[in-house]
Amino acid sequence: MPDTVQQAPAALLPPLRVRTTAQPATAVERVTGAQALIRSLEEVGADTVFGIPGGSILPAYDPMMDSTRLRHVLVRHEQGAGHAATGYAQATGRVGVCMATSGPGATNLVTPIADAHMDSVPLVAITGQVSSKAIGTDAFQEADIVGITMPITKHNFLVRNAEDIPRTIAEAFHIASTGRPGPVLVDIAKDALQARTTFSWPPVKELPGYRPVTRPHPGQLREAARLLSTSRRPVLYVGGGVLKARATAELRILAELTGAPVVTTLMALDAFPGSHPQHVGMPGMHGDVAAVAALQKADLIVALGTRFDDRVTGKLDSFAPYAKVVHADIDPAEIGKNRAVDVPIVGDAREVLAGLATAVRAEHKDGRYGAYTDWWRDLDRWRATYRRGYEPPADPGLLLPQQVIERVGQLAPEGTLFASGVGQHQMWAAQFLPHEEPGTWFNSGGAGTMGYAVPAAMGAKAGRPDRTVWAIDGDGCFQMTNQELTTCALNNIPIKVAIINNGALGMVRQWQNLFYGARFSNTVLHDGATNATTGSTLGVGSATNRGTRVPDFVQLSEAMGCVGLRCENPDELDAVIDKANSINDRPVVVDFIVHEDAMVWPMVAAGTSNDDIMAARGVRPDFGDSADD
Repeated sequence: MPDTVQQAPAALLPPLRVRTTAQPATAVERVTGAQALIRSLEEVGADTVFGIPGGSILPAYDPMMDSTRLRHVLVRHEQGAGHAATGYAQATGRVGVCMATSGPGATNLVTPIADAHMDSVPLVAITGQVSSKAIGTDAFQEADIVGITMPITKHNFLVRNAEDIPRTIAEAFHIASTGRPGPVLVDIAKDALQARTTFSWPPVKELPGYRPVTRPHPGQLREAARLLSTSRRPVLYVGGGVLKARATAELRILAELTGAPVVTTLMALDAFPGSHPQHVGMPGMHGDVAAVAALQKADLIVALGTRFDDRVTGKLDSFAPYAKVVHADIDPAEIGKNRAVDVPIVGDAREVLAGLATAVRAEHKDGRYGAYTDWWRDLDRWRATYRRGYEPPADPGLLLPQQVIERVGQLAPEGTLFASGVGQHQMWAAQFLPHEEPGTWFNSGGAGTMGYAVPAAMGAKAGRPDRTVWAIDGDGCFQMTNQELTTCALNNIPIKVAIINNGALGMVRQWQNLFYGARFSNTVLHDGATNATTGSTLGVGSATNRGTRVPDFVQLSEAMGCVGLRCENPDELDAVIDKANSINDRPVVVDFIVHEDAMVWPMVAAGTSNDDIMAARGVRPDFGDSADD
């Protein structure tokens, strides 16, 4: 039997690694290629596969039925399988696995594969392919999925021979989970699954060109430590790579050792406790004013497992104009890609952070300490002046989306995992959920994939059934993948979904409001005519105008085997959330009817400088220096 993943304390995720067998190689057996595939998945430690059978992959589904070590979750759409595998990987730290047939089955995986690629998620997607002799003939349900996914995978394979299956699966899991994690596609011809072959384990991996560098250069670490001890306005700029490396404990040690402020990107919000006094917030387009200002005014940025994304930098040539840059990443291609770097460090984030701490201690031993008193005075002033918050509604009976998300987070059981869709609700979830424990926040960052939340929450719950899992979704996102609630109901995966229902494609509507003269072209998701509760006609400008609710999310959820709830009044908010938290034998969906014109603030408009951040509409922060005059 394979070794089990080491059990970590409740506050930490298990290390990212592939389980391997401790036994010597088994005796050679005669099996089909399909049987070799299932046996190989068992031996690399996979325990859950999300997928849908079809003609070309069907041979693999027969031996899967006999497996006692693999659980298959039959999803309703292949996109759901891919996002569920991503959510599983994010929640467990292990490789997520999804499976689909050839042609449209495989192409439906393209979006979640691209999503996993952008966010560096370890994923193995297994697809059936038409028989070898039919490849290239435009056979029924043929698609060149290897060619299609080549730009969005870390690596991919086309397997034509049954004997290559065990080695390919071993290599795929190794590539997906080591170095910078990412998706790997294994496309297997149907005749390879049907052919007879021999099986023995472990196979010999053949990856001569794959040698990720994990150990950083000590000289670069010493130079980074020297800059930290001599700078006056440093910032630790932390990205999702720190979470992927399971390096949050090392991050906290370094932060407290140096006393430097910490900003965490959207993908790294739970890498450093949000309540920690050194946490300045999230940078970026909808980041905290203090975090954006910290990067703009810094004289040193120590970037850890992050890639200087455009949503963080704003207009690149005006980003952090006074700062030297130390950039540490396990992927050398990221270093210097967007921002010139003074000290490049290639290595695993855990080793980098541990090495930096050692080098900083050496600086301290020699009497060199960073002097950040004035810097913290500025940071604290900005934090106090431009706090996260939201204006109370003019109508006290109106439910605000920020209020809903904040209370969901406050009333959720300890250790709850949160998956978010994409849009306004994603930004409010980033701002108002409690981000304290590593590995409890999942969202689609790089790709910005609407429809991510429900299947990702499903995968997270399948991987960590002991945890409560809330999906924070918008009514637009929810309508893209809500069919997976049926999957949840039938497979005993009791997730909870908060629909932030503003009757619109909220973030697009916000941009239309700000930049297109409030011309709301094709962003309204209701008919704009009647109040669904009373049936009365509403004025176009009414704050409570939701039109006829189509679909009715409560009825839709109940039809899919879930508990459906609705909340429209702030007085009912806590009671409804408490009721949702108390139901654990079925999925629960809560339709929160919220103000359609609420906006996400702060905001840096796309393509503009971070210096132009607006704390609210018409409110530009004053940072108290000549640059703001």
